[in-house]
Amino acid sequence: MNMSNIPGANMNDKSPDMRENKQTNSKKSTFFRLVKYIAPQKLTITAAFVFAALYVAATLILPVLIGKAIDLAVGVGNVDFKNILTLVFIIIGISLAGTLFQWLMTVLTGKISYKTAHSLRRDCSDKLSKVPLSYIDTNAHGDLISRVVSDVDAVCDGMLGGISQLFTAVITIVGTMVIMIRINYIVGIVVIALTPLSVVAASVIAKLIHGSFAKQGRIRGKLGAYAEEHITNQKLITAFVRESEAVNGFKKIDAELYTVGEKAQFYSSLVNPVTRCINALVYAAAGISGALLFIYTGTVTVGQISSFLSYANQYTKPFNEISGVIAQLQNALASAARVFAVLDANDEIDDGTETVSESKPELIFDDVSFSYVKDKPLLTNISLKIPYGSRVAIVGPTGCGKTTLINLLMRFYDVNEGKITLGGVDIRDMPRDTLHSKFGMVLQDTWLFSGTIRDNITYSKPNATDDEIREALKNSYLDGFIRRLPDGLDTQIGDGGGEISHGQRQLICIARVMLAKPDMLILDEATSNIDTMTEARISAAFEKMMKGRTSFIVAHRLSTIKNCDMILVMRDGNIIETGTHESLIEKQGFYYSMWNKK
Repeated sequence: MNMSNIPGANMNDKSPDMRENKQTNSKKSTFFRLVKYIAPQKLTITAAFVFAALYVAATLILPVLIGKAIDLAVGVGNVDFKNILTLVFIIIGISLAGTLFQWLMTVLTGKISYKTAHSLRRDCSDKLSKVPLSYIDTNAHGDLISRVVSDVDAVCDGMLGGISQLFTAVITIVGTMVIMIRINYIVGIVVIALTPLSVVAASVIAKLIHGSFAKQGRIRGKLGAYAEEHITNQKLITAFVRESEAVNGFKKIDAELYTVGEKAQFYSSLVNPVTRCINALVYAAAGISGALLFIYTGTVTVGQISSFLSYANQYTKPFNEISGVIAQLQNALASAARVFAVLDANDEIDDGTETVSESKPELIFDDVSFSYVKDKPLLTNISLKIPYGSRVAIVGPTGCGKTTLINLLMRFYDVNEGKITLGGVDIRDMPRDTLHSKFGMVLQDTWLFSGTIRDNITYSKPNATDDEIREALKNSYLDGFIRRLPDGLDTQIGDGGGEISHGQRQLICIARVMLAKPDMLILDEATSNIDTMTEARISAAFEKMMKGRTSFIVAHRLSTIKNCDMILVMRDGNIIETGTHESLIEKQGFYYSMWNKK
């Protein structure tokens, strides 16, 4: 049922599990959830806040000192060079100290951002290991990867670009307001009264930006899913000469992303010019009002007017900085909402505590019904008893429910009705890990990861001894192949093992199961990619493995299941025939017709 390896199969980015709910879509709730991720770094945050305060204090002191220096220089032949020189050295020292404080603040805020990104990725990885298999099956894998990688990066970048500005902005705004009012409350009120224009303009544009970046994130995930699916299946695309269609599909989504991205950038590019225009008006108002007071009342000096102009710039600068990172912060919030949508997915229910006490448990399907999609039944009223040690084959046409039966047995999916018991215990009452540890699976589709061949084989039993590994290699007829490799078991293979043959990949997967020696076996076309001579040897090895173990064999080649104790013949989600090969041939039913057509 996993459709992720079929090009275009998972392109629906509106699946129910991935729709951001109202809580996740809320910018406010998303922001506060991010705050919860930042909160554990209280000491780092406090240190960053202290250095931010010291940096802002240094920048606020400078205009006052510069104003005093200007006043000391006013007048012909009346310049106080000694005090001016002293002020110059003080200004240089404070400037250097401010630079140091700013650097320390930036380092700490960066640390906060990247630790938060680390926590988000860790939680996403943990969540994806807990969600039901149906969640993974019904959502585009490329989109999930995009959320865990690209969207978390966007959150990190947005925070790294915005936290330092937010730290300094509040202190700068409050500090400059206090100082300006203390110097001259009239000019201070003029500057403060005009500031809300900048805030209103930035907030209006911010609403437009957030919607655009949220849509951009969704399309970016859709593009990632499309690229992942088509790169994974490039051989299939080439074999069917569908390269042009694949490229055109990519171009279509990319063009959609370009259109939305261009719109988002257009809105974000408006923020800075608009706020700077308003800030220029504030600066002009400060200069004009100060000049008028100097001319008509004499209540301010030239140095104080100079200080006022500097403070007018400092006062409006935080609004410029905040508006400048609004686009980045909006992108971060939109990306965070997509990440939290993953974290909000329901965990797979695993509250079982029961254990199987029987040493040779019987497996029973008791009136089991199941469907992947509501109102579209697949398996209906399946009932059967499988004694311990039985060798059970499952056969039938494509889509009849063979793999689904295995999925229910492994609790990759839970039954809708009825129950499956092992040794009298409902498998839903057992911990999933306990149930899974009882089975060993060899599938038609091989799975190997980047690493050594030893790593891939011992994946089922990391603490295996060298003797156990050698036995597994011998039983899987892989030992000769390993000896021919220059580095033997330590030979490196890439993701999927593309540099070795499909048959050799299958042998490695078989050796992995043989090493684990599970209580029960599931073989899903396990020898389909192996040559006839090796298949005969592997079948002999499987004979040894299956002896004394309950085994399930999903097969299309009926010749491989003649010696099974029980053959389940499935059709349209029902078991229509049950028996041995000989008894089913004698019935001359559906199995008989399948056998004659093989």
